[in-house]
Amino acid sequence: MSIPATMRALEQTSLDGPGDLRLITGAPVPDPGPGEVLIRVTAAGVNYVDVSQARGTFAGGPRPPYLAGIEAAGEVVALGEGVVGPEPGAHVVGVAIGGGAFAEYLALPAAGAVPVPEGWADEQALGLVVNWPTALAALRPLGGLTAGQTVLIHAAAGGTGEAAVRMARHYGATVIAAASPGKHEAVRALGADHVIDSRGDIAAEVLELTGGAGADLVLESAGGAAFGASLAAAKRVTGRVVVYGLPGGEAAITNWDLVYAHQVHVIGLNIGVLIRTAPQVFGEVMGEMSALIAAGVLGPGRPAVHELAEGPKVLAELEARATTGKLALQP
Repeated sequence: MSIPATMRALEQTSLDGPGDLRLITGAPVPDPGPGEVLIRVTAAGVNYVDVSQARGTFAGGPRPPYLAGIEAAGEVVALGEGVVGPEPGAHVVGVAIGGGAFAEYLALPAAGAVPVPEGWADEQALGLVVNWPTALAALRPLGGLTAGQTVLIHAAAGGTGEAAVRMARHYGATVIAAASPGKHEAVRALGADHVIDSRGDIAAEVLELTGGAGADLVLESAGGAAFGASLAAAKRVTGRVVVYGLPGGEAAITNWDLVYAHQVHVIGLNIGVLIRTAPQVFGEVMGEMSALIAAGVLGPGRPAVHELAEGPKVLAELEARATTGKLALQP
């Protein structure tokens, strides 16, 4: 396959948000470095990380101007030095946290390039390396979820939330899913036992549904005022709150809070850090996820696919929490 010198891509020109994302046509096609593969992108996943980077709130994020997007699937077209696989022609999905996925070509770490499951279209594999392992890590090795426990899942209509609802039900948990009212039917269809208004009194509703006990586990991806509600909704002493998102903004918690107000376990999750510093745990997560796919608990994704040029609009809608499910851009 002939690889062009330039490509179409979305470039973030400021840290003022998705409105300053611009479609350019002369971006240089990257050369795969040592340990990397070059893929021809067929679908790029849209994640809240992209919004955080565009706002400058993502720790260690790229500085503008930069090519946006961290997740992509496509066909391997070239190998960097020292790479023996995947071979050219293989279809993979992977993450490049430094950006560049919203483009026609992307260089990915070969070690993190996951094969697209047989029979799946490339866009259906989006989520395999971001949303699904985040949900599973939060539920199991970090959250310690077991059958019979109750879990509160924020942003249950999003890409990670949807996967978490499905998996939690599979593990025998009672699922309380928080979402805005317009998304309640979609969340119920996933199998949630209870669906509550994410803009209401979350703690009060969870306590009522649990007979005053609180949730055994809270998947906190909302941030802002919802963070305090998550702490209040968790069971005293044994309750766990796994924090992996903050679209609502930062929230403070003090040692006084943990001693006198919220006697709970607070656990931070960043999937990139987990991969780098606890590869054994991440390997266990991916192995368990493969078993869930084989068992039919997780199947081919059904992302809403948009043209690359619609990227600024799609990210703005994601930031405004006006979207449901996984989102993708097609170069």
